[in-house]
Amino acid sequence: MARVAVLGGHGKTGRAVCSALADRDVEARPLGRADWPDLPSAVAGCEAAYVIAPNLHPDEPAYVASALAALGRAGVGRVVYHSVASPYTPAMPHHLGKAAGEDLVRRSGLAWTILQPGAYLQNLDLTGPLDLPYSPDVPFGFLDLADLGRAAAVVLTEPGHAGATYELATRVATVGELAVEAGVPVRQVPDPGTHPWLSAMFAYYDDHGLPVGTRVLASLLDRTAA
Repeated sequence: MARVAVLGGHGKTGRAVCSALADRDVEARPLGRADWPDLPSAVAGCEAAYVIAPNLHPDEPAYVASALAALGRAGVGRVVYHSVASPYTPAMPHHLGKAAGEDLVRRSGLAWTILQPGAYLQNLDLTGPLDLPYSPDVPFGFLDLADLGRAAAVVLTEPGHAGATYELATRVATVGELAVEAGVPVRQVPDPGTHPWLSAMFAYYDDHGLPVGTRVLASLLDRTAA
């Protein structure tokens, strides 16, 4: 059975990737912080790796560089990097960290693919009134976590994706439109100021949203674009 290491495999993104790999009868090896001190041993015997950095990592390029070095030492020749839609966005520092990570992946010498997901649908709690620190009327390309997992499993297990960069979204909508569909009210509230990078992201979203097209995901999953 093929084996794929999933760095960051215990979070919601990693669990979605591991589940989709299991559906393809691929052994997923979820790895976390406890595995980091001896990462080359943890990834040994894996044909490929999916690399997810922790949210708002203070130095994502260093994290990615360490992961790539471990993969190289262990002889893992295939890597898929979990980036973000619109990585080079100077107004959002954590996006710039992803852009630098992408550059490292492209120059790693490994066979690489980069996935650039839109905002997760699951990040919105549409079971009740929704308070939003940015406009509910700006466009987003939203991605369902299960679709992210399926797309990751495709590029990890099928030929033809080395050297490719894919933006991923399941559907295009505003948060206001999603709230109407769910039958819940939505209002814009002040930024809570919990993290400067989040504040920068909310300000960018307020002006621009985060548009992402749906055709790439539809093609990867062999379905009609929304």
